[in-house]
Amino acid sequence: MRDQKHRSPTAKPSAAPEQPPFIGALLHLCWQKVRARMFAVVQEAGYSDLLESHFAAFSYPLPDGVRPSDFARQVGMSRQAANYLVGQLERMGYLERRADRRGGRRLIYLTRKGWKVVDVMWSALRQIQLQWADEVGARRFADFMATLRKLAATAQQQG
Repeated sequence: MRDQKHRSPTAKPSAAPEQPPFIGALLHLCWQKVRARMFAVVQEAGYSDLLESHFAAFSYPLPDGVRPSDFARQVGMSRQAANYLVGQLERMGYLERRADRRGGRRLIYLTRKGWKVVDVMWSALRQIQLQWADEVGARRFADFMATLRKLAATAQQQG
């Protein structure tokens, strides 16, 4: 009876009961696990100066050749907060700001050190994907990844 109380009057019955956790929470729980693993791997690789709060600068799409205002929008920060983050990572040697080739505005670029961190993170992500594929089956995980890619592409198109 409880399911019927919380169901929208226009909702069609589904094969699976709609009980929490819902998609947002499930994605968040998985993301927390992924982020913790990446942080541990980055620390073990010798980048102990990085904090989890710095990970925004290493998120997809990477900030390599982007305007500071675009970077702020990508990571969901105010321009002031993003500028502070970029400044920190610049002093630490992970990012740099330099004029684009046309001599225009200064853009944000990953340094060699920044790209090494990206390589460590991507390696950790590939390991997680292999582990999860092993846990649920390679075919099932491949379908899951294809579905996520489709949903992500649709979300990007919608803006």
